[in-house]
Amino acid sequence: MLKGKTAVITGGSRGIGAAICKKFAENGANIALLYAGNTQRAEETKAALLGIGVKAEAYQCNVADAAQVADVCKQIIADFGGADILVNNAGITKDKLVPMMKIPDFDSVVDTNLKGAFYMIKQLYPVFMKQKSGKIINISSVSGLMGNPGQTNYAASKAGLIGLTKSVAKELASRNVCCNAIAPGFVATDMTENLSENNALKDHIPMKRFGTPEDVAKLALFLASDQSDYITGEVIRIDGGLAM
Repeated sequence: MLKGKTAVITGGSRGIGAAICKKFAENGANIALLYAGNTQRAEETKAALLGIGVKAEAYQCNVADAAQVADVCKQIIADFGGADILVNNAGITKDKLVPMMKIPDFDSVVDTNLKGAFYMIKQLYPVFMKQKSGKIINISSVSGLMGNPGQTNYAASKAGLIGLTKSVAKELASRNVCCNAIAPGFVATDMTENLSENNALKDHIPMKRFGTPEDVAKLALFLASDQSDYITGEVIRIDGGLAM
């Protein structure tokens, strides 16, 4: 389905990002994964991808740093000869109610989750423009659609990502480049492990369970493939009915 394509995936060493890397690789894509700090996890994910039989490379990069993003994207283009798919998955949380939230914690979440996606798109935009093809997938959240107490920074960053998605989609549509967002609900990852046994929380989800990284990866595969060539500017919830 993605044979011969190159996918650039931020936050690709674990959780949803690693699941997307694996799903894309299983469908023939070569993978450039970006990670923030856990080199061991990144190398383990890279080794698993190489084991599938595709080209894979891991790049340490703080996506909140525009200069680092520019350097890494140049290196990826040199190493892979181009890029066809960008998945902006890197994200952090620093939850607190507004009175207790420190301003640097608000800034750092927005810098990583929203500005990081902008920096990545900015660097690969000319590549997609020139080749008149490409898929951009931004991992937002239902928090960006409905808000969540204690997550003003996270919800604001994910809502901003939706606006970014729609604007980029309009800019690039005439060049045959699609830009869409995925809005997961509660997904069982390292980030949510302290919530995984919260049955009261599950009671608010019509399907009565958390999603899995695999669930999100399957949707990302659809949006990265030619099966979604006439879909752009969309926000697709994958949340077991939580935000309907």
